[in-house]
Amino acid sequence: MNILILGSGGREHAFAHAISKSEHCQELFVAPGNAGTATIATNIDVSVTDFEAVKSRVLKHQITMVVVGPEDPLVQGISDFFRDDETLQHVMLIGPSKRGALLEGSKERAKEFMAQHNIPTASYASFTKDSLAAGKTFLETLEAPYVLKADGLAAGKGVLILDDLATAKQELENMLSHSKFGAASEKVVIEEFLEGIELSVFVLTDGKSYKILPTAKDYKRIGEGDQGLNTGGMGAVSPVPFADQEFLKKIEERIVKPTVHGLQEEEIDYRGFVFIGLIKVNNDPYVIEYNVRMGDPETEVVLPRIQTDLVRLLEATYQQRLSEIDLQIDAQAATTVMLVSGGYPEAYEKGKEISGLAEVKNSLVFHAGTRLEGAKAVTNGGRVLAVTSLDSDFRKALKKSYQNIESLHFDRMYYRTDIGFDL
Repeated sequence: MNILILGSGGREHAFAHAISKSEHCQELFVAPGNAGTATIATNIDVSVTDFEAVKSRVLKHQITMVVVGPEDPLVQGISDFFRDDETLQHVMLIGPSKRGALLEGSKERAKEFMAQHNIPTASYASFTKDSLAAGKTFLETLEAPYVLKADGLAAGKGVLILDDLATAKQELENMLSHSKFGAASEKVVIEEFLEGIELSVFVLTDGKSYKILPTAKDYKRIGEGDQGLNTGGMGAVSPVPFADQEFLKKIEERIVKPTVHGLQEEEIDYRGFVFIGLIKVNNDPYVIEYNVRMGDPETEVVLPRIQTDLVRLLEATYQQRLSEIDLQIDAQAATTVMLVSGGYPEAYEKGKEISGLAEVKNSLVFHAGTRLEGAKAVTNGGRVLAVTSLDSDFRKALKKSYQNIESLHFDRMYYRTDIGFDL
C-alpha cells in the first residue's frame, strides 16, 4: 500500500524508518518531512493543517493509509475531515476524531474525563479572565509549588511550575488577561503539585481493545541535571527501569483500562495512539496529561523496540481488530540523545551544515529539524538530530549514542551528557 506520514520531526522520521521496513509498504511519502525522511521516502511540501492540500496529494498518490504525527491536525479534526469526505472514506487515517483529540486539545476536558472515569490525577480547578480573582484565591489554598496549565495547545510550553505565590498570581494574570500563551491560555487549569518521578506510557487502541507499547522517560530541561528552560525533549530512555511488573500492572488496571473503557462509554471514535504522561508518587501512578499521538523524542526509543510489523499493527488498529495481533517487543534497552541548535529553546540560527552522518555506526540517526540544501543536510529547527542506540541495558546504549555523537558536527551544536542520570 502507499502510505503518507504527516509531520517533519524526529517522531516522523522514526515512523518512516519503521514503516519503510514493512513488506506491506509499497510507496512512502512524508509531508512535509525533512532531510532524513528524504533518504527513505518522498517528501511532499504540504502543511499538515492544510487539509485540502493533504486531500489532493492523497488522491494523486493513491494513498491507502495516513499516519498523523503531530497534535495540531488531530485537534483541528483531520480524522473527521477524512471520514466526512466521500473520496477519502476508504483511506485508513491513524488518529482519533476531533472529539477524541480534545483529551490533548483541552486540559480541562482531560481532567473532566479522568474525574468521570475515576482515573487518578492531581486535584484541580479551571479559571477564565472573568474568574481571575477566584483563581488567585484558589492558589492561596494550595501548597507550593504551584502548577498553571494553559487549557489549549501551546507547543509544549503552556505549563508553569512556580515556587512563589505572588509570582504564581502574576503569571495567572499574564496568562488570562495578557494572553501569555495566546488563545491557549484563555482558560487556565490550576492543579496541585505531585512529588515523584515521571514516565510515559504509550497505548495503541482501536477504541475497543488496546496494546501497551514500551514505556519511556524523556528529559525536558535544556541543562544538565534537569535544570534550565523546558524544551521539546533532550533525550529519552526505554524501558523505564523503575517501572517493574507490579507498577505496570497498576498502570494498566487503574489508568489504561479505564481510559479505553471511557472512550467506549462516551462513544468516541479513537483509532490511534494515547500517550499517557504519568508520575509515580510513592508507588502509585497518577496521570499528569494525555497526548493523542506519540511523543517526541520518546518515539525514537519506542518504535525501534517494536518487532511486530508496524503497518500490520496500524492496519489492525484502523480495522478495529487489534486484539488479533501479537505485539512483539525487543528486550533490549533503547536510548536517544538530542542534538540541538545553540541558543535553543530561545533564539537560534538555522542553515548550519551538518557533517559526519555517514560515519555513524551501530546507532540510528533520526532527523528532527533538518532540510536539504542541494545535497547537503542543514539545520532547520531547534532540535536537530536524535541519536538512538540499542543494547542490553540503557547505560550501554547511551555509551553507544555518545560515542557516535563525536562523529557529528554542526556550528554551535549542543547536547546533554547526562541523559538517564536519575535512573
